Amino acid sequence: MLTDRYGLALSTTVAAARDAYVEGCDLMLSANPGAEPAFDRAIAADPGFALALAGKARALILLGDMPAARTAMAAATAAGEGLPAREASHLAFNALLLAGPPNAATEAAKVHLKEWPRDAIVLAPCSSVFGLIGFSGRAGREVEQVELLDSLAPHYGDDWWFGAMHAFALAETGQRDVARVKIARAMAQHPRNANGAHIQAHVHYEDGEADAARAYLRDWLADYSREGILHGHLSWHLALCELEAGNADAAFQLYSNAITPDASTRGQPLIPMVDAISFLWRAELAGHPRDPAQWQAMHTFAHKMFPNPAVAYADTHVALADAVTGDDAGLSARLEKMAEMAREGRLASGPVVPALARGFAAFLRGDFDGAIAEIAPVVPEHERIGGSRAQRDIVEFTLLKAYVNAGRLEEMRQMLRARRPGPTGIPVAGVALH
Repeated sequence: MLTDRYGLALSTTVAAARDAYVEGCDLMLSANPGAEPAFDRAIAADPGFALALAGKARALILLGDMPAARTAMAAATAAGEGLPAREASHLAFNALLLAGPPNAATEAAKVHLKEWPRDAIVLAPCSSVFGLIGFSGRAGREVEQVELLDSLAPHYGDDWWFGAMHAFALAETGQRDVARVKIARAMAQHPRNANGAHIQAHVHYEDGEADAARAYLRDWLADYSREGILHGHLSWHLALCELEAGNADAAFQLYSNAITPDASTRGQPLIPMVDAISFLWRAELAGHPRDPAQWQAMHTFAHKMFPNPAVAYADTHVALADAVTGDDAGLSARLEKMAEMAREGRLASGPVVPALARGFAAFLRGDFDGAIAEIAPVVPEHERIGGSRAQRDIVEFTLLKAYVNAGRLEEMRQMLRARRPGPTGIPVAGVALH
Protein backbone atom coordinates (compact mmCIF):
# COMPACT_ATOMS: atom_id res chain seq x y z
CA MET A 1 0.00 0.00 0.00
CA LEU A 2 1.35 3.40 -1.00
CA THR A 3 1.13 6.28 1.49
CA ASP A 4 1.69 10.03 1.47
CA ARG A 5 4.40 11.79 3.48
CA TYR A 6 2.16 11.70 6.56
CA GLY A 7 1.65 7.93 6.40
CA LEU A 8 -1.91 8.10 5.04
CA ALA A 9 -2.93 5.40 2.59
CA LEU A 10 -3.45 6.41 -1.04
CA SER A 11 -5.67 4.63 -3.52
CA THR A 12 -3.16 4.77 -6.35
CA THR A 13 -0.98 1.73 -6.96
CA VAL A 14 1.45 3.62 -9.21
CA ALA A 15 4.59 4.69 -7.37
CA ALA A 16 5.35 7.48 -9.84
CA ALA A 17 1.87 8.94 -9.25
CA ARG A 18 2.37 8.78 -5.49
CA ASP A 19 5.78 10.43 -5.71
CA ALA A 20 4.53 13.29 -7.89
CA TYR A 21 1.51 13.75 -5.62
CA VAL A 22 3.70 14.03 -2.53
CA GLU A 23 5.93 16.51 -4.35
CA GLY A 24 2.91 18.60 -5.33
CA CYS A 25 1.60 18.61 -1.77
CA ASP A 26 4.95 19.72 -0.35
CA LEU A 27 5.30 22.48 -2.95
CA MET A 28 1.83 23.67 -2.02
CA LEU A 29 2.51 23.52 1.72
CA SER A 30 5.76 25.46 1.26
CA ALA A 31 4.22 28.05 -1.13
CA ASN A 32 6.75 27.24 -3.83
CA PRO A 33 5.93 27.20 -7.54
CA GLY A 34 5.48 23.93 -9.38
CA ALA A 35 2.62 22.25 -7.51
CA GLU A 36 0.25 22.19 -10.48
CA PRO A 37 2.80 20.54 -12.84
CA ALA A 38 3.61 18.00 -10.13
CA PHE A 39 -0.06 17.07 -9.79
CA ASP A 40 -0.28 16.88 -13.58
CA ARG A 41 2.55 14.33 -13.54
CA ALA A 42 0.69 12.33 -10.91
CA ILE A 43 -2.47 12.39 -13.05
CA ALA A 44 -0.51 11.38 -16.17
CA ALA A 45 0.91 8.40 -14.29
CA ASP A 46 -2.54 7.42 -12.94
CA PRO A 47 -5.46 9.20 -14.66
CA GLY A 48 -7.91 7.89 -12.06
CA PHE A 49 -5.99 9.20 -9.04
CA ALA A 50 -8.75 11.33 -7.51
CA LEU A 51 -6.62 12.98 -4.82
CA ALA A 52 -4.13 14.17 -7.41
CA LEU A 53 -6.99 15.77 -9.35
CA ALA A 54 -8.21 17.39 -6.13
CA GLY A 55 -4.66 18.51 -5.37
CA LYS A 56 -4.51 20.17 -8.78
CA ALA A 57 -7.78 21.96 -7.99
CA ARG A 58 -6.28 23.25 -4.75
CA ALA A 59 -3.14 24.45 -6.53
CA LEU A 60 -5.30 26.30 -9.05
CA ILE A 61 -7.33 27.93 -6.27
CA LEU A 62 -4.10 29.29 -4.80
CA LEU A 63 -3.16 30.61 -8.24
CA GLY A 64 -6.53 32.34 -8.53
CA ASP A 65 -7.70 30.30 -11.54
CA MET A 66 -11.15 29.40 -10.27
CA PRO A 67 -12.67 28.11 -13.57
CA ALA A 68 -9.80 25.65 -14.03
CA ALA A 69 -10.03 24.67 -10.36
CA ARG A 70 -13.71 23.81 -10.77
CA THR A 71 -12.91 21.70 -13.81
CA ALA A 72 -10.22 19.80 -11.94
CA MET A 73 -12.49 19.30 -8.93
CA ALA A 74 -15.28 17.98 -11.15
CA ALA A 75 -12.83 15.45 -12.58
CA ALA A 76 -11.74 14.50 -9.06
CA THR A 77 -15.35 13.92 -8.00
CA ALA A 78 -16.02 11.81 -11.08
CA ALA A 79 -12.95 9.68 -10.35
CA GLY A 80 -13.74 9.40 -6.66
CA GLU A 81 -16.49 6.78 -6.60
CA GLY A 82 -15.71 3.91 -4.28
CA LEU A 83 -12.80 5.56 -2.52
CA PRO A 84 -11.86 4.53 1.03
CA ALA A 85 -13.42 6.65 3.78
CA ARG A 86 -10.43 8.93 4.36
CA GLU A 87 -9.96 9.83 0.71
CA ALA A 88 -13.71 10.22 0.16
CA SER A 89 -13.89 12.64 3.09
CA HIS A 90 -10.78 14.46 1.85
CA LEU A 91 -12.41 14.85 -1.55
CA ALA A 92 -15.68 16.08 -0.05
CA PHE A 93 -13.82 18.70 1.96
CA ASN A 94 -12.08 19.99 -1.16
CA ALA A 95 -15.41 20.25 -2.95
CA LEU A 96 -16.83 22.27 -0.05
CA LEU A 97 -13.76 24.48 0.03
CA LEU A 98 -14.32 25.36 -3.60
CA ALA A 99 -18.08 25.70 -3.68
CA GLY A 100 -19.60 25.62 -0.22
CA PRO A 101 -20.08 28.19 2.52
CA PRO A 102 -16.78 28.79 4.38
CA ASN A 103 -18.23 27.78 7.75
CA ALA A 104 -19.41 24.48 6.29
CA ALA A 105 -15.91 23.77 5.00
CA THR A 106 -14.40 24.61 8.38
CA GLU A 107 -16.74 22.27 10.20
CA ALA A 108 -16.12 19.53 7.63
CA ALA A 109 -12.37 19.93 8.15
CA LYS A 110 -12.69 19.66 11.93
CA VAL A 111 -14.80 16.51 11.66
CA HIS A 112 -12.34 15.00 9.19
CA LEU A 113 -9.31 15.84 11.33
CA LYS A 114 -10.77 14.12 14.38
CA GLU A 115 -10.61 10.88 12.42
CA TRP A 116 -7.50 11.57 10.35
CA PRO A 117 -5.50 14.26 12.21
CA ARG A 118 -2.43 13.93 9.98
CA ASP A 119 -4.24 14.95 6.80
CA ALA A 120 -2.23 18.14 6.37
CA ILE A 121 -3.86 19.08 3.07
CA VAL A 122 -7.21 19.31 4.84
CA LEU A 123 -5.71 21.13 7.82
CA ALA A 124 -3.81 23.69 5.72
CA PRO A 125 -6.79 25.94 4.85
CA CYS A 126 -7.65 26.14 8.57
CA SER A 127 -4.15 26.97 9.75
CA SER A 128 -3.31 30.47 8.53
CA VAL A 129 -4.49 34.03 9.02
CA PHE A 130 -5.42 33.81 5.32
CA GLY A 131 -7.57 30.71 5.80
CA LEU A 132 -11.05 29.61 6.74
CA ILE A 133 -10.71 30.48 10.43
CA GLY A 134 -8.58 33.54 9.76
CA PHE A 135 -11.23 35.07 7.50
CA SER A 136 -14.24 33.77 9.43
CA GLY A 137 -15.05 37.13 11.03
CA ARG A 138 -15.57 35.41 14.36
CA ALA A 139 -14.53 37.02 17.61
CA GLY A 140 -11.87 34.85 19.20
CA ARG A 141 -10.77 33.32 15.93
CA GLU A 142 -7.05 33.69 16.87
CA VAL A 143 -7.59 31.55 19.97
CA GLU A 144 -9.75 29.14 17.96
CA GLN A 145 -6.87 28.57 15.58
CA VAL A 146 -4.35 28.01 18.38
CA GLU A 147 -6.65 25.55 20.09
CA LEU A 148 -7.10 23.56 16.89
CA LEU A 149 -3.36 23.36 16.25
CA ASP A 150 -2.56 22.65 19.91
CA SER A 151 -4.95 19.70 19.78
CA LEU A 152 -3.26 18.30 16.67
CA ALA A 153 0.36 18.94 17.66
CA PRO A 154 0.91 15.48 19.21
CA HIS A 155 0.04 13.88 15.87
CA TYR A 156 2.62 15.85 13.86
CA GLY A 157 5.71 15.55 16.01
CA ASP A 158 8.67 17.37 14.45
CA ASP A 159 7.08 18.11 11.08
CA TRP A 160 8.46 21.19 9.29
CA TRP A 161 5.13 22.35 7.85
CA PHE A 162 3.09 21.90 11.01
CA GLY A 163 5.79 23.42 13.20
CA ALA A 164 5.82 26.58 11.10
CA MET A 165 2.04 26.98 11.07
CA HIS A 166 1.81 26.29 14.80
CA ALA A 167 4.47 28.97 15.35
CA PHE A 168 2.37 31.49 13.41
CA ALA A 169 -0.75 30.86 15.48
CA LEU A 170 1.27 31.10 18.70
CA ALA A 171 2.95 34.35 17.65
CA GLU A 172 -0.43 35.86 16.80
CA THR A 173 -1.65 35.20 20.34
CA GLY A 174 1.44 36.66 22.01
CA GLN A 175 3.25 33.38 22.71
CA ARG A 176 6.39 34.74 21.08
CA ASP A 177 9.08 32.69 22.84
CA VAL A 178 7.53 29.36 21.92
CA ALA A 179 6.83 30.58 18.40
CA ARG A 180 10.47 31.60 17.94
CA VAL A 181 11.73 28.13 18.86
CA LYS A 182 9.24 26.39 16.60
CA ILE A 183 9.87 28.51 13.52
CA ALA A 184 13.63 28.24 13.92
CA ARG A 185 13.34 24.45 14.00
CA ALA A 186 10.94 24.35 11.05
CA MET A 187 13.19 26.53 8.89
CA ALA A 188 16.25 24.50 9.80
CA GLN A 189 14.43 21.44 8.48
CA HIS A 190 13.13 23.09 5.29
CA PRO A 191 14.95 26.40 4.64
CA ARG A 192 13.12 27.09 1.36
CA ASN A 193 9.64 26.98 2.88
CA ALA A 194 8.12 30.30 1.81
CA ASN A 195 5.30 29.97 4.33
CA GLY A 196 7.98 29.51 6.98
CA ALA A 197 9.90 32.56 5.77
CA HIS A 198 6.68 34.53 6.06
CA ILE A 199 6.17 33.33 9.61
CA GLN A 200 9.79 34.10 10.49
CA ALA A 201 9.17 37.68 9.31
CA HIS A 202 6.13 37.88 11.60
CA VAL A 203 8.10 36.57 14.57
CA HIS A 204 10.74 39.26 13.98
CA TYR A 205 7.99 41.89 13.71
CA GLU A 206 6.24 40.81 16.88
CA ASP A 207 9.57 40.89 18.73
CA GLY A 208 10.36 44.40 17.46
CA GLU A 209 13.31 43.24 15.34
CA ALA A 210 12.90 45.36 12.23
CA ASP A 211 16.59 45.25 11.28
CA ALA A 212 16.70 41.46 11.63
CA ALA A 213 13.54 41.14 9.58
CA ARG A 214 14.94 43.36 6.85
CA ALA A 215 18.20 41.42 6.63
CA TYR A 216 16.40 38.08 6.69
CA LEU A 217 13.89 38.99 3.99
CA ARG A 218 16.46 40.57 1.69
CA ASP A 219 18.51 37.38 1.83
CA TRP A 220 15.58 34.98 1.57
CA LEU A 221 13.86 36.74 -1.33
CA ALA A 222 17.03 36.72 -3.40
CA ASP A 223 16.46 33.01 -4.15
CA TYR A 224 12.65 32.94 -4.20
CA SER A 225 11.03 32.81 -7.62
CA ARG A 226 8.74 35.67 -8.61
CA GLU A 227 6.37 32.85 -9.59
CA GLY A 228 5.97 31.96 -5.92
CA ILE A 229 2.59 33.05 -4.59
CA LEU A 230 4.16 34.75 -1.55
CA HIS A 231 6.75 36.79 -3.46
CA GLY A 232 4.63 39.94 -3.41
CA HIS A 233 3.57 39.56 0.20
CA LEU A 234 7.10 38.90 1.46
CA SER A 235 8.14 41.98 -0.50
CA TRP A 236 5.42 43.91 1.34
CA HIS A 237 6.92 42.85 4.65
CA LEU A 238 10.33 43.97 3.46
CA ALA A 239 8.93 47.29 2.22
CA LEU A 240 7.47 47.98 5.67
CA CYS A 241 10.89 47.29 7.19
CA GLU A 242 12.42 49.76 4.75
CA LEU A 243 9.81 52.39 5.63
CA GLU A 244 10.52 51.93 9.32
CA ALA A 245 14.26 52.28 8.66
CA GLY A 246 13.69 55.51 6.73
CA ASN A 247 14.59 53.95 3.37
CA ALA A 248 11.62 55.34 1.48
CA ASP A 249 13.17 54.95 -1.99
CA ALA A 250 13.81 51.24 -1.39
CA ALA A 251 10.29 50.80 -0.02
CA PHE A 252 8.60 52.46 -2.99
CA GLN A 253 10.80 50.52 -5.42
CA LEU A 254 9.55 47.30 -3.84
CA TYR A 255 6.01 48.63 -4.14
CA SER A 256 6.39 49.21 -7.87
CA ASN A 257 8.40 46.10 -8.67
CA ALA A 258 6.82 43.45 -6.49
CA ILE A 259 3.73 44.51 -4.51
CA THR A 260 1.21 46.10 -6.88
CA PRO A 261 -1.25 43.74 -8.59
CA ASP A 262 0.51 44.33 -11.91
CA ALA A 263 3.84 43.26 -10.41
CA SER A 264 2.49 40.50 -8.17
CA THR A 265 1.07 38.33 -10.92
CA ARG A 266 0.63 35.02 -9.13
CA GLY A 267 -2.21 34.01 -6.87
CA GLN A 268 -5.57 35.41 -5.94
CA PRO A 269 -6.17 39.18 -6.15
CA LEU A 270 -6.96 39.67 -2.45
CA ILE A 271 -3.43 39.82 -1.05
CA PRO A 272 -1.92 42.09 -3.75
CA MET A 273 -4.90 44.43 -3.39
CA VAL A 274 -4.73 44.76 0.38
CA ASP A 275 -0.93 44.86 0.46
CA ALA A 276 -0.77 47.68 -2.06
CA ILE A 277 -3.47 49.76 -0.37
CA SER A 278 -2.01 49.09 3.07
CA PHE A 279 1.48 50.07 1.94
CA LEU A 280 0.31 53.35 0.40
CA TRP A 281 -1.63 54.28 3.55
CA ARG A 282 1.15 53.31 5.95
CA ALA A 283 3.57 55.38 3.87
CA GLU A 284 1.25 58.38 4.25
CA LEU A 285 0.93 57.82 7.98
CA ALA A 286 4.73 57.78 8.13
CA GLY A 287 4.79 61.21 6.52
CA HIS A 288 5.40 60.49 2.84
CA PRO A 289 3.43 62.43 0.21
CA ARG A 290 0.43 60.93 -1.53
CA ASP A 291 0.57 59.87 -5.16
CA PRO A 292 -3.02 60.30 -6.43
CA ALA A 293 -2.36 58.20 -9.54
CA GLN A 294 -1.23 55.22 -7.47
CA TRP A 295 -4.29 55.50 -5.28
CA GLN A 296 -6.64 55.82 -8.24
CA ALA A 297 -5.13 52.73 -9.83
CA MET A 298 -5.69 50.75 -6.65
CA HIS A 299 -9.23 52.09 -6.25
CA THR A 300 -10.06 50.93 -9.78
CA PHE A 301 -8.52 47.50 -9.21
CA ALA A 302 -10.25 47.06 -5.85
CA HIS A 303 -13.69 47.80 -7.27
CA LYS A 304 -13.07 45.57 -10.27
CA MET A 305 -12.08 42.58 -8.16
CA PHE A 306 -14.35 43.19 -5.15
CA PRO A 307 -17.41 45.06 -6.44
CA ASN A 308 -19.58 43.85 -3.55
CA PRO A 309 -18.87 43.25 0.12
CA ALA A 310 -17.94 39.66 0.89
CA VAL A 311 -14.65 39.28 2.78
CA ALA A 312 -14.13 41.66 5.69
CA TYR A 313 -10.41 41.93 5.04
CA ALA A 314 -11.04 43.05 1.46
CA ASP A 315 -13.90 45.37 2.41
CA THR A 316 -11.75 47.20 4.95
CA HIS A 317 -9.17 48.06 2.33
CA VAL A 318 -11.68 48.88 -0.41
CA ALA A 319 -13.31 51.32 2.02
CA LEU A 320 -9.92 52.91 2.70
CA ALA A 321 -9.30 53.34 -1.04
CA ASP A 322 -12.77 54.90 -1.37
CA ALA A 323 -12.02 57.34 1.44
CA VAL A 324 -8.61 58.37 0.10
CA THR A 325 -9.87 58.89 -3.46
CA GLY A 326 -13.01 60.71 -2.31
CA ASP A 327 -15.41 58.11 -3.71
CA ASP A 328 -18.22 58.94 -1.30
CA ALA A 329 -20.79 57.25 -3.53
CA GLY A 330 -18.84 54.00 -3.69
CA LEU A 331 -18.30 53.98 0.06
CA SER A 332 -21.95 54.74 0.78
CA ALA A 333 -23.09 51.96 -1.55
CA ARG A 334 -20.80 49.43 0.16
CA LEU A 335 -21.99 50.53 3.59
CA GLU A 336 -25.62 50.13 2.50
CA LYS A 337 -24.93 46.61 1.25
CA MET A 338 -23.15 45.73 4.49
CA ALA A 339 -26.11 47.06 6.46
CA GLU A 340 -28.41 44.82 4.43
CA MET A 341 -26.13 41.85 5.06
CA ALA A 342 -26.15 42.64 8.79
CA ARG A 343 -29.96 42.69 8.84
CA GLU A 344 -29.97 39.29 7.14
CA GLY A 345 -27.37 37.85 9.51
CA ARG A 346 -24.76 37.53 6.76
CA LEU A 347 -22.16 40.04 7.98
CA ALA A 348 -19.82 37.66 9.77
CA SER A 349 -17.50 40.33 11.15
CA GLY A 350 -20.34 42.32 12.72
CA PRO A 351 -20.06 46.09 13.13
CA VAL A 352 -16.27 46.30 12.80
CA VAL A 353 -15.82 46.96 9.07
CA PRO A 354 -18.65 49.54 8.76
CA ALA A 355 -17.19 51.44 11.74
CA LEU A 356 -13.71 51.39 10.22
CA ALA A 357 -15.08 52.53 6.87
CA ARG A 358 -16.82 55.50 8.48
CA GLY A 359 -13.70 56.20 10.53
CA PHE A 360 -11.45 56.25 7.47
CA ALA A 361 -13.86 58.59 5.70
CA ALA A 362 -13.93 60.95 8.69
CA PHE A 363 -10.14 60.91 8.92
CA LEU A 364 -9.77 61.81 5.23
CA ARG A 365 -12.26 64.67 5.69
CA GLY A 366 -10.08 66.02 8.46
CA ASP A 367 -12.67 65.14 11.11
CA PHE A 368 -10.22 63.46 13.46
CA ASP A 369 -12.54 63.45 16.44
CA GLY A 370 -15.13 61.73 14.28
CA ALA A 371 -12.56 59.19 13.15
CA ILE A 372 -11.64 58.45 16.76
CA ALA A 373 -15.30 58.05 17.70
CA GLU A 374 -15.73 55.38 15.00
CA ILE A 375 -12.41 53.52 15.20
CA ALA A 376 -11.55 53.47 18.90
CA PRO A 377 -14.57 51.38 20.04
CA VAL A 378 -13.84 48.58 17.53
CA VAL A 379 -10.07 48.33 18.03
CA PRO A 380 -10.51 45.55 20.64
CA GLU A 381 -12.40 43.54 18.00
CA HIS A 382 -10.27 44.22 14.95
CA GLU A 383 -9.18 40.56 14.72
CA ARG A 384 -12.59 40.06 13.10
CA ILE A 385 -11.49 41.76 9.88
CA GLY A 386 -8.94 39.00 9.29
CA GLY A 387 -5.25 39.17 8.57
CA SER A 388 -2.35 39.12 10.99
CA ARG A 389 -1.67 41.47 13.87
CA ALA A 390 1.05 43.10 11.77
CA GLN A 391 -1.44 43.71 8.96
CA ARG A 392 -4.12 44.99 11.33
CA ASP A 393 -1.69 47.55 12.72
CA ILE A 394 -3.03 49.72 9.93
CA VAL A 395 -6.09 50.22 12.13
CA GLU A 396 -4.11 51.09 15.25
CA PHE A 397 -1.72 53.35 13.37
CA THR A 398 -4.65 55.26 11.84
CA LEU A 399 -6.13 55.77 15.30
CA LEU A 400 -2.79 56.92 16.71
CA LYS A 401 -2.46 59.45 13.89
CA ALA A 402 -6.01 60.64 14.52
CA TYR A 403 -5.13 61.23 18.19
CA VAL A 404 -2.06 63.22 17.14
CA ASN A 405 -3.97 65.31 14.61
CA ALA A 406 -6.79 65.94 17.07
CA GLY A 407 -4.31 67.02 19.76
CA ARG A 408 -5.54 64.25 22.06
CA LEU A 409 -2.06 63.24 23.11
CA GLU A 410 -2.85 61.70 26.47
CA GLU A 411 -5.24 59.25 24.81
CA MET A 412 -2.50 58.47 22.30
CA ARG A 413 -0.10 57.73 25.18
CA GLN A 414 -2.70 55.52 26.86
CA MET A 415 -3.12 53.57 23.65
CA LEU A 416 0.63 53.10 23.29
CA ARG A 417 0.87 51.87 26.88
CA ALA A 418 -1.94 49.38 26.25
CA ARG A 419 -0.55 48.20 22.92
CA ARG A 420 0.62 44.57 22.79
CA PRO A 421 4.22 44.14 23.94
CA GLY A 422 6.79 43.26 21.34
CA PRO A 423 6.52 45.48 18.27
CA THR A 424 8.56 48.62 18.89
CA GLY A 425 8.41 50.58 15.66
CA ILE A 426 5.49 52.97 15.24
CA PRO A 427 6.11 54.48 11.79
CA VAL A 428 3.50 57.20 12.22
CA ALA A 429 4.58 60.80 11.83
CA GLY A 430 4.24 62.70 15.10
CA VAL A 431 3.83 59.72 17.40
CA ALA A 432 7.53 59.41 18.27
CA LEU A 433 7.63 63.07 19.25
CA HIS A 434 5.38 62.63 22.31
